[in-house]
Amino acid sequence: MNIAFFLIPKEEVVTLNVNSNMRQALERMEYHRYTAVPIIDDKGRYVGTLAEGDLLWKLKNTPGLTFAKTSHIKITEINWRMTNAPVKIDAEIEDLLTLASAQNFVPVLDDNGIFIGIIRRSDIINYYAKEILNKIAE
Repeated sequence: MNIAFFLIPKEEVVTLNVNSNMRQALERMEYHRYTAVPIIDDKGRYVGTLAEGDLLWKLKNTPGLTFAKTSHIKITEINWRMTNAPVKIDAEIEDLLTLASAQNFVPVLDDNGIFIGIIRRSDIINYYAKEILNKIAE
C-alpha cells in the first residue's frame, strides 16, 4: 500500500523554519502541545527535527539563559539529537514500520526532496493492528 493514503499534508503540519529562534520554538511547541516538530529550510526541504529535550539540554547547558533571552538563540545553535529519517512519497507502508518504532512521525519528501508532510506513528500502528485483526478473523 502506498503511503500517500496516510499523508498529513505540510499545510496541516506544525513546522519550524530553520531561521526560527528558541523562543519561537518553545511557544509553538507549547501551543500545539507537540514534543517534536520538523524543521524546514527556506527552500522547503526537511533538515531535521527539534524535540523538547533538545530545548531542555540547551537551557541546562547555557549558563545565564533565561526565557527572555531565548529569542536570541537560533534553533541552528541547538544540538538536535534526532533526525527523523524521511521517506519519498512513493514508499510503501512496509517501509515505515522500522522507522515508526524509533520516530513519532516520518517526514515525507517529494521526488525533488521537498517536504510535503508527515505520517504519524499512530497511523502506522493502527494500520498494522487492523491488518493483524483481519488475519486473525480469517
